[in-house]
Amino acid sequence: MDIGTLAGFVIGTFCVVGVGMQWQVGPFIDIPSIGIVFGGCGAGLLISLAMSTLKTMPKSGPIILRQSKDDPVEIIKKMVEFSEVARRDGILALENVLEQIPDPFMRQGLQLAVDGTDPELIQDIMETDLDNIEARHADAKSAWDMFRGGGPTWGALGTVIGLIQMLKGGVDDPSALTQGMAVALITTFYGSLIASLMVGPICDKLGVRNGEEMATKTIILKGVMSIQAGDNPRIVEQKLKIFLAPADRNFGKDV
Repeated sequence: MDIGTLAGFVIGTFCVVGVGMQWQVGPFIDIPSIGIVFGGCGAGLLISLAMSTLKTMPKSGPIILRQSKDDPVEIIKKMVEFSEVARRDGILALENVLEQIPDPFMRQGLQLAVDGTDPELIQDIMETDLDNIEARHADAKSAWDMFRGGGPTWGALGTVIGLIQMLKGGVDDPSALTQGMAVALITTFYGSLIASLMVGPICDKLGVRNGEEMATKTIILKGVMSIQAGDNPRIVEQKLKIFLAPADRNFGKDV
């Protein structure tokens, strides 16, 4: 569980509901406004995106609450261990540990190296795999990005509808004024809430998660290529430490 993400949602909700609304939620619930903003966003997604992309939303959204499983330091240590085995016993000795590797990307790369695949082909296969992973991530994120952008747009449309209702109702009809004002203001509120708290942070965190995964998989790719080339374990370690921030590099053989 990513405590920071959860804490952010809790604090943001408290600021809106507790501080802003003072726990008086009722006045901020307006069915026409909900229909305009959330229904409009849903309609826009259905029109704009393929169903295969829409189906990724329930799966990709909860990713932001999960702590990243990949620790770059631990991955580097593991790649150095593999390089030590390959250096000492030959690269074919890695076949004995392949089934114990949980990461399919790492397992595939090392399997290709063990099989004696040409280095350029290994790199091409792994880079293509990376590109496809990133494309799938971008596809999933695009649905949330569209939801995020649609919130303020539909909120503004609802505001226009509310203002029209007010003007057409005239000053002599208080009920029309009240209803129009409610729709005008609350749709703007819903649209801003979608962009700033409900969906906006999901889009940003999905981008962060993609960057984290791409960084760790790049380390794996470089590690596999270095092992395949027969580099000394110390060289493998130094090559991979380059991907870390300077403050995180103080581990391993040269401590």
